[in-house]
Amino acid sequence: MIEESSDPENVEVSDLAAELHIVTGALSRRLREQADTGDLTRAQKSVLLRLERYGPTTGSALARAEAMRPQSMGAIIAVLETAGYVAGAPDPSDGRQTIVSLTDRFRDWISAARTARRDWLLRTMQARLTVQEQHQLAGAVHLLKRLLDS
Repeated sequence: MIEESSDPENVEVSDLAAELHIVTGALSRRLREQADTGDLTRAQKSVLLRLERYGPTTGSALARAEAMRPQSMGAIIAVLETAGYVAGAPDPSDGRQTIVSLTDRFRDWISAARTARRDWLLRTMQARLTVQEQHQLAGAVHLLKRLLDS
């Protein structure tokens, strides 16, 4: 819990934290708007991003990683298979299990979505920020990265 202080410096930092939270949330929403994510649920997106980050795995391993029941994960995987975003193949070491992996269709889709978001951000920065402001933003991004490293 954040302690409120009458110290002007602490109040200023507290206000900055609140404003940064609002602005980063709004920026995230605007970026999401730039790429059609279809009707994917949050859980489906999470599974896809986990497969992208960590590679192919079993449905039961995905269920553990996402803290859900294997039956619920099975339903998610079935929807993603129908959409053509994941494919299952028998586990070579245990034929009773299926290894779930991303399809090229999903990789193409996510690449296009990321490109759309990046292009929107680039166009918006060039249209609304001066070159000097773009350099200031680069410094701010460096500081934001330091916040994430904590």
